Amino acid sequence: MAWEEWAQVKAEANARQDAQTRLNQLAPLDAGSADTPDLASSPEDKQAAARAINEDVEPGVRSGGKHVTDSMRGAIKEFGPRDGHGWDTSGALQKAQETWTKQVKMLLDRLAAEEHALSRTGIDFRNNELDIAAKVARQSRINGV
Repeated sequence: MAWEEWAQVKAEANARQDAQTRLNQLAPLDAGSADTPDLASSPEDKQAAARAINEDVEPGVRSGGKHVTDSMRGAIKEFGPRDGHGWDTSGALQKAQETWTKQVKMLLDRLAAEEHALSRTGIDFRNNELDIAAKVARQSRINGV
C-alpha cells in the first residue's frame, strides 16, 4: 500500500471515529443561547418513533433474521450427515443458528418494549402529574385543610 493510500485510509477512519463520537454527545448549543439543550421531546416525536419501530425497524429485523436463519438451515443441511457421516461444521452452525434465533427474539422483544414505552410516555406523565397534584392538594393549607 502506498503512503498516500495509507494516509487516506487513516483519515477516513478518523472521520468515522469523529462521527461516532458526535453521536454519543448532546446536540451543540446555539451560538446565542446560554441554556443547556432540552432533552425532552414532544408527544408527536415519541409517537413517530414508536411508529417507526413498528413499521420499519421490527419488520426489517424480522426479515433479516429470517433470511439468515434460512441460509443457516441450508448450510447445516449441506454439511450434515448424508451417508452416516457429516462435517463437524454442521453442529457448530446449528449452535450458531440457535444463538442467532435467540438474539433476534431478544432484540424484537426489546423493540416491542421500547415501542410500548414510547407510546405510553405521554399518558404516564399525565397520570403522574394528576397523582402529584392530588397529593399536594390533600396536604395544602391553602385549601383549608
